[in-house]
Amino acid sequence: MFSFEKTFSSFSVDNLPKALDFYRKTLNLDVKETPEGLALTLSGGNVVFIYPKPNHTPATFTVLNFQVKDIEATVDELTAVGVKFEHYEGELQTDKKGIAHGNGRGPEAIAWFRDPAGNFISVLEDHGKNWRSEML
Repeated sequence: MFSFEKTFSSFSVDNLPKALDFYRKTLNLDVKETPEGLALTLSGGNVVFIYPKPNHTPATFTVLNFQVKDIEATVDELTAVGVKFEHYEGELQTDKKGIAHGNGRGPEAIAWFRDPAGNFISVLEDHGKNWRSEML
């Protein structure tokens, strides 16, 4: 088995200044500018690296998930600062705020929005069974 010292995830954006403004000012995250891109330091010291890519194509999947205690309050807070939540019909039916309420196969509630580069981000609430531990 290979060994490593640290891990981090990364994803691309098409406009680094817009990403910096969004992640620092809109989401109020700890963002450090580096010569290569942006480093988001999240809880527990986890780092996500955001790098510029001229031919960027937004991810068609969620690149960043934030587990929150109160999704209703979080969605309201983010909406108030201009975040637009996705709305879905069908299996992932969302309510008027953009929140999909659990179907037993995942978190109790989840809502998705996009960063300025079009990448999907979610906020999710789960107070019951830790469904993520089954994946680890």
